[in-house]
Amino acid sequence: MTAVVVIGRNEGERLRRCLLCVCGAGRTVVYVDSGSTDGSPALARAMGASVVALDMRMPFTAARARNAGWRRVRELAPHEPLVQFVDGDCEMWPGWLEAAERHLQAHARVGVVAGRLRERFPERSIYNRLCDIEWNTPPGETKAVGGIAMVRLEALAQVDGFREDLIAGEEPELCVRLRAAGWTVWRLPEDMAWHDAAITRFSQWWRRAVRAGFAFAEGAHLHGRPPERHWVRESRSALAWGLALPLLVVLLAVVAGPAALALLLVYPLQWLRLFLRERGAPSTRAARAFFLVLGKFAEALGELRYAVRLLRGGPARIIEYK
Repeated sequence: MTAVVVIGRNEGERLRRCLLCVCGAGRTVVYVDSGSTDGSPALARAMGASVVALDMRMPFTAARARNAGWRRVRELAPHEPLVQFVDGDCEMWPGWLEAAERHLQAHARVGVVAGRLRERFPERSIYNRLCDIEWNTPPGETKAVGGIAMVRLEALAQVDGFREDLIAGEEPELCVRLRAAGWTVWRLPEDMAWHDAAITRFSQWWRRAVRAGFAFAEGAHLHGRPPERHWVRESRSALAWGLALPLLVVLLAVVAGPAALALLLVYPLQWLRLFLRERGAPSTRAARAFFLVLGKFAEALGELRYAVRLLRGGPARIIEYK
């Protein structure tokens, strides 16, 4: 029976719902807590989970929490071959664990499988709805999946788990190393989990986009060389649209006059291109196109933050949006 690792901090009622989906029936469940003050560790123990409390004197990352979780699983259930990672703000979809197990049992070289992640409350904000669209990716063999996934422990141990110094993008980075080691990564068509993004303010969305830019820059720095070229395109796109083009227009305006500002019309043209490319209701297409364009500025800021961190050295500070 697949073990489950839940990570979280101050998730409250969401954690209780998450654990209800996975605890019981003799399943090994590990909850890794990151400094909660709402009684989450006690709740998890009462529901039958083994609790790991991270030492918060060390820099926190989700990668560090997941590593602590699967290593505890190996202590508690050394013969368990699979582990499902899930965040404390998620609820597993009925039947997902069995579907993922069947796929891994039938395909010996598949190291990771994930399914369709759905936003629990997409109607509460445009930002939640954008998350739900973002997670709707095609099924089949893929390069990477997110943090909610089932992983073969043999594969995880072979590459020594997640990189604990990454503040974001640790799952795709893990998939890069797994594929280099000969494993494959699959996205299944089955529903996997509900996720409660709880993004209701523009500032939350902005910080999430900044974190994405930081991850793009770090991923390209680590694995940007051919043939992988991990996140090179995303990193270059953010820098081009969010930094280089605005600076170029300002410079031209200073040199050639205000008429050069007309070049900024390329942004509404880009919005139109993305609007025509998207699918769904016109209002959703318009919003997604708008935030894709605007997000380049936040992503570029995240890339600059990574560059500063690289120059200064030392650990990166996590960028939280909740």
